[in-house]
Amino acid sequence: MGGSSSTSKDALALFQFLGSAYSATHTTFKIIDLYVVYAVFTALTQVVYMAIVGSFPFNSFLSGVLSCIGTAVLAGFATTACICGFSSIQFGSKFGDHELPWIN
Repeated sequence: MGGSSSTSKDALALFQFLGSAYSATHTTFKIIDLYVVYAVFTALTQVVYMAIVGSFPFNSFLSGVLSCIGTAVLAGFATTACICGFSSIQFGSKFGDHELPWIN
């Protein structure tokens, strides 16, 4: 079947589009994206540490992981309710626009 070839071409085209669109994203969004990735990486590091060492003070583990995840979620909302800084792709707005496109 030729379906897998067209699927891989579609996936490659999608990644190329997202890469070119992300390169056009404002630097402020990219910095926030790095912060979100850092927060999620820190949460995953805590989970791995708990799996290796144990979870004796479970409330400390829980507060650390939830703090990291909450920070990542709130930082994501700070980028005008978009994930990974793709606001110009999703909403068609440039950085600095103060009105949302669906509210006029």
